[in-house]
Amino acid sequence: MEDDLARFLYVKMKSKTLHIVNGDSLAEQMQELDLPGELIIWRELLCEGPTSKEIDSNFFRLRKKFLLKTYNISAENYEERFIAEIKILKKLKDYDKVVLWFEFDLFCHLNMLAAISLLAEKHDYLDVSLVCSKKLKGEKEFQPLSQLNSKELENHYKNRIPLNQEDIEAAVLIWELYCGDNPLKLKPQIKVNTNFEYLSSCVRAHIERFPNSITGINSLEKNVLKLIEKHDIKNINHLLGYALQYQGYYGYSDNQMQRLLDKLSIFYETTENKIVLSEKGHLALDGKKNFYRELKNEEYFGGAKMYDFLYESESHRLLKL
Repeated sequence: MEDDLARFLYVKMKSKTLHIVNGDSLAEQMQELDLPGELIIWRELLCEGPTSKEIDSNFFRLRKKFLLKTYNISAENYEERFIAEIKILKKLKDYDKVVLWFEFDLFCHLNMLAAISLLAEKHDYLDVSLVCSKKLKGEKEFQPLSQLNSKELENHYKNRIPLNQEDIEAAVLIWELYCGDNPLKLKPQIKVNTNFEYLSSCVRAHIERFPNSITGINSLEKNVLKLIEKHDIKNINHLLGYALQYQGYYGYSDNQMQRLLDKLSIFYETTENKIVLSEKGHLALDGKKNFYRELKNEEYFGGAKMYDFLYESESHRLLKL
């Protein structure tokens, strides 16, 4: 009874909304809607590199080191573009409503899970809702939020998805498991029902990022080799375009995908006007050789090393090495 009264008084006293937006492009479009409340931009790529559950100084240290080494993003840039926004988010006592604006893919969903985890740490009485990519009634096709016009974006805002306590708890748990060193624990979360329409698909996509037990390449890497095999691809830029367009639930950016193409360079050859599979590419795609040892590195997905686990495609399960 006292908790209900406290919640009622809290909601009555506060009436501020905070919008958490994944990326500058979407934020620019949102500003045209002139929605009530304040806006912060979540600029991270938590689908790659090490993370920790608590978004604190240790988290920032891990991310700065990874982003500098991998993408040449300076500590100063990270401070300005991400940590400064997080400081605003940590002042959540000033807000009672939060609207999350995130796309359907793994890139955005992991950022979203981290944001929700931080929200859950800081506040008990928040009204949280989600604006996410989906085809609404009357729309001709599915489009990312960043490609919608102002009228369409406003329609998505009006049809935003309320998140209940079970949704928040599921998001916090999945973020915690992602930051842990045992991704095997994520598998049961695929079957958990939530109001996140794409969360199960994103968890499945993440699990398939670990190297295949037969070939040593993961699902996304195999997809790139299939694109080379099936299409008349002229050059690396052409391949990059195809890889970005047909990556499914991953949502990788240009730089991320280019790094993946560089890693896969042993599997294809570039001629004057075409990219073709090399002998190793055919062997990998046909499942005739395991390239695990050749590809192995020290990269992390959250709290787990990529090459500490194998994905078994027939049983759809992970195996720990």
